[in-house]
Amino acid sequence: MSANASPTGQQPTATYESAFLKACRREPVPHTPVWFMRQAGRSLPEYRKVREGIPMLESCMRPELVTEITLQPVRRHNVDAAIYFSDIVVPLKAIGIDLDIKPGVGPVVEHPIRTRADLAQLRDLTPEDVSYVTEAIGLLTRELGPTPLIGFAGAPFTLASYLVEGGPSRTYENAKAMMYGDPELWADLLDRLADITAAFLKVQIEAGASAVQLFDSWVGALAPADYRRSVMPASSKVFQAVSGYGVPRIHFGVGTGELLKLMGEAGADVVGVDWRVPLDEAARRVGPGKALQGNLDPTVLFATREAVEAKTREVLDAAADLEGHVFNLGHGVMPSTDPDALTRLVEYVHTHTAR
Repeated sequence: MSANASPTGQQPTATYESAFLKACRREPVPHTPVWFMRQAGRSLPEYRKVREGIPMLESCMRPELVTEITLQPVRRHNVDAAIYFSDIVVPLKAIGIDLDIKPGVGPVVEHPIRTRADLAQLRDLTPEDVSYVTEAIGLLTRELGPTPLIGFAGAPFTLASYLVEGGPSRTYENAKAMMYGDPELWADLLDRLADITAAFLKVQIEAGASAVQLFDSWVGALAPADYRRSVMPASSKVFQAVSGYGVPRIHFGVGTGELLKLMGEAGADVVGVDWRVPLDEAARRVGPGKALQGNLDPTVLFATREAVEAKTREVLDAAADLEGHVFNLGHGVMPSTDPDALTRLVEYVHTHTAR
């Protein structure tokens, strides 16, 4: 049972009535809630200061450091939700996968998974493997009070892409070769990753996360038919595994305009939309019964204040008739973004949408 949930599945009033959770539930809100993917990170000088000299994966395993980094954008920007500071490969590292996050490159896997024998690397994830997550979320929820905390994990396809390719890829030729050429091995790989991902999300929810987001960062590389056949079952398994907790489930990917309906059907309550599809069109594609999240182009923040406000109004106008809307960027905050531009953006959205 989640620390946020009562036996009836209701959350305490402090977080349950927050604008963010109300928008996720498609209920009336006092203003459109705002948070940013990668809001805790390299765009903040205070983040760079506390992370100095500490490798990324090590920083994810220090509860007090995770707490401080997660809280930094809440203090600075007045966002409506915090997102737990971690990385999508943390659960893989926790079960013993030999990987590291190399600066300027990203996650690099020492022994890529290419054969059925390689699947032996993927054991089950237990709460004890990530006890630092439980500790950090306990610290965070006490500090955050009425501000919801979003937990997250990488989706099976994106994790599989890293594991099969051995690191970041532009073409995913090895992952796609397995998906097309050995569909049984591919299905077994994603099924194992679905179990690991679900276990990681359960730890976060049970520790106190008020919502969870599944990042399928690279799934936009797939055609809809391939997604439905070869990826959607695993993503659906993850969403189904955490459905009993009663927390909103968000699904986000990049370049997923052609997949939006399927990503909603996979089990999300909220579908994240990147900047390529206007929110009114995204709503038409997704269909009724889902809230949407997004979707200002992150590069807009490098323009003038007037331009940022004009593009923000376009997003808000496109979202005017949505059942529920959480304002976000269409991808993560870019490292060289001026933090003050983010603070002004939050204030503008709050003021412009005040009911």
